[in-house]
Amino acid sequence: MLPPLLVLDPLLENWLREDLGRGDRTTQAIFFGHAKIGQATWIAKEAGVIAGLPVAERVFQLLNPTIHFTPTVAEGEFCPKSKVIAEIEGSLDALLIGERVALNLAMRLSGIASATRQYVEKIADLSTRLVDTRKTTPGLRILEKYASGIGGAINHRLGLDDAIMIKDNHIQAAGSIEEAVRRVRQNMPYPLTIEVETSQLEEVNQALQQQVEIIMLDNMDLEMMQTAVEMIRNFNSKTKIEASGNITLDRIRNVAETGVDYISTSAPITRSTWLDISMRID
Repeated sequence: MLPPLLVLDPLLENWLREDLGRGDRTTQAIFFGHAKIGQATWIAKEAGVIAGLPVAERVFQLLNPTIHFTPTVAEGEFCPKSKVIAEIEGSLDALLIGERVALNLAMRLSGIASATRQYVEKIADLSTRLVDTRKTTPGLRILEKYASGIGGAINHRLGLDDAIMIKDNHIQAAGSIEEAVRRVRQNMPYPLTIEVETSQLEEVNQALQQQVEIIMLDNMDLEMMQTAVEMIRNFNSKTKIEASGNITLDRIRNVAETGVDYISTSAPITRSTWLDISMRID
């Protein structure tokens, strides 16, 4: 789900200001005093999952609210190379000024959605769900996670205030899992849950003793992960299990087959490439 315009618009306006500077010297010189209406098409120059069309539409509408941006494919649809994905009509100066910001965002988000879809399809017939992480580009997190969702993943926490996750450094700083959980429970607001990161079976056991709601199995080999899943299921079948670390396309299905509920990875966001899209004035 895209953020409301109250949140989205300031981001887009800042990115437009960054690109526009004191004005588009080329476009404004050509159309100075001569507003002209025209049409343009967006074309996918390579196959992939399309994401970010509503964002691109908003970029153009911030420049000129009379612009008509008409997607010809659905958000999240896989499109072949050379497919027309949008048709645009309106003031040519606004189309040219907004072109780069709109395309950059759509290409970035489509690249993430395309990479995410590859991971999701590897485990589509299993009950395990793919989730993203907070490893995102500063300033772009809300849109990168949107693209992850378009690709089929579930969003993990958006920020530090979304959920409580006690990681290895928290445990080190507190002295133990028991002490970290104790302090958190004294100060956590209702109705947040607690997730604890573990990398060894003894840590899994300690987290179970604290009756936390979610246990993360971090960077475990498959044999240890399978043992950890069995331990957790036997202790409390309602405890959610998340696997993380060293998640690749080649390995993700084997991890899912251990019976974990979720697999978290930053790869679809941090390792994705942009999907090439071009705009042509008709």
